Amino acid sequence: MNKNIKPVRKAVFPVAGLGTRFLPATKEMPKEMLPINDRPLIQHVVEEARAAGIEEFIFVTGRHKNMLEEHFDFQPELESTLISRNKDAMLKKVRDSEMPAGKLFTTRQPKPLGLGHAVWCAHKLVGNEPFAIILPDDLVDYKEGCLAQMINTYNEYGGNVVAVKDVPRAETSKYGILDIESDNGTEVSIRGLVEKPDPADAPSTLSIIGRYILQPEVFEHLSAFETGAGDEIQLTDAMAKLLGRQAFHGLRFKGNHFDCGSRLGFIAANIAYSLKDPEIGDGVGKILKDYS
Repeated sequence: MNKNIKPVRKAVFPVAGLGTRFLPATKEMPKEMLPINDRPLIQHVVEEARAAGIEEFIFVTGRHKNMLEEHFDFQPELESTLISRNKDAMLKKVRDSEMPAGKLFTTRQPKPLGLGHAVWCAHKLVGNEPFAIILPDDLVDYKEGCLAQMINTYNEYGGNVVAVKDVPRAETSKYGILDIESDNGTEVSIRGLVEKPDPADAPSTLSIIGRYILQPEVFEHLSAFETGAGDEIQLTDAMAKLLGRQAFHGLRFKGNHFDCGSRLGFIAANIAYSLKDPEIGDGVGKILKDYS
């Protein structure tokens, strides 16, 4: 790692959304607490961040999101019960989900003003250092987590790094799309970013998914509260203003991507993760055959 490149120690998790696509399940339960196999969605992405070396975890929350913090807290009654019943394997799972003291921080996004605004709400906690953003809706299943792959790229180039994948041209209006300067097949150098362009206007089909490593200067642009697509404060618009001033790369990550913000993506992720579970994988495979 270049000694002039500051390490990425903090990750921001925007979790203030209402999860309307999962109503009524999310009427009281945060969408991020819905389970993917044996763990809630939020735990999957926190574990990805831990494996990448993240030391501080910042949740940008909203109303009725206390369950997210509680999940990572110490639960003495539960642990005592598991100990008394010799449930050692289950006890380990519970303890693995706990967050050490002084590592989890929360801040509030009082109104749903866009992803850029949610990230800006964390600026005091991030401070003047590079940071990661992880959108819990996006799961990437691979032996080396998506964020760890991105940090390898960041340690080589510095600057800003986003995770990218190709999408059908007809769907570019759903995503932030890259204008590519150069492409070596794995990493791309970025010269432009366009938020949700019409297919005819999209400069490529390479889309950003919910993983970012950004420099703190992005907050200077987010603090202007300029609205973009959907009349929201867009993170992509603020990132675009860093182009030409800082290195900016996209990484074609390894692994299967699941959009768990959609019901189909959520079901697909549950199937994929359950099939790999040594306790129930064979049974899940049988169920799928029975219904095929």
